[in-house]
Amino acid sequence: MIRLADRAAAAPPLAPVTSVLRTTFGTDDLPGLHPGLLVADETDWHPATALTDSGRMPELLASARRRWNAQPPAAAALTWKTYCYWLALPAVLGWASARRVPLLRAPDVLVRFEDHRPSLTVGLRRSTPVAVLPTDPLALAGPPEVRVVADEAELLAILRSTLLDDHLAHVLAAIRREVRVGERTLLGSLASGVATAILRSADALPGSSATNVQTLLGTLGVDDLIELIPGPTGELTVQRKTCCLAFTLPSPKICSGCCIRTA
Repeated sequence: MIRLADRAAAAPPLAPVTSVLRTTFGTDDLPGLHPGLLVADETDWHPATALTDSGRMPELLASARRRWNAQPPAAAALTWKTYCYWLALPAVLGWASARRVPLLRAPDVLVRFEDHRPSLTVGLRRSTPVAVLPTDPLALAGPPEVRVVADEAELLAILRSTLLDDHLAHVLAAIRREVRVGERTLLGSLASGVATAILRSADALPGSSATNVQTLLGTLGVDDLIELIPGPTGELTVQRKTCCLAFTLPSPKICSGCCIRTA
């Protein structure tokens, strides 16, 4: 008889994430994520450290300005908004669906600059560690990349340290070295992206969406940058307290939940 732990070990650690993506979007082949998340052939991919350590940020922002025909602050804000949404998605959905958190430190995250898409494409190295709780079957019989943490508090702490402190904080600093754009403006897009990821996938996730959002935003220290408010039919929606600057584009866009009110 095949034991539960053996079956869990045979399944990819991030299978819950790709399952939620397919349920939510109908596919895991999304504009900003590599299908299946893990990159088998790293040709034409760069570690995310290239955004901060090897001078690729000016190139990326120049490309964004051309693509959106945007002024530098808007190009920077929109680049950040799309990058942090797709980057955070595996960690956010992994935690919410199965308490499995891929550790998204910059050296383990891969980005592809050559895609002619609205944003970078994000993928993960096959060796990317995944943090789990002691009660997860992977803790008993998982592959070598599995990291067992003590409890829920430590799992959330490692989510924050790897996603924000060790990665996004450095990308944010690199952007602000190139363009004058406020830190609060940028972090508002992180808060909005995390909340949107949970709300979009609500039907595929256990527990309360509001509680999941509050827990994650509190962990990341950005819980003061959005509010969850009832939509037209009572569903929860995101109300931002900062703006991604899309309204400054030649064809202005007022995003759903923007802090800028229209008449």
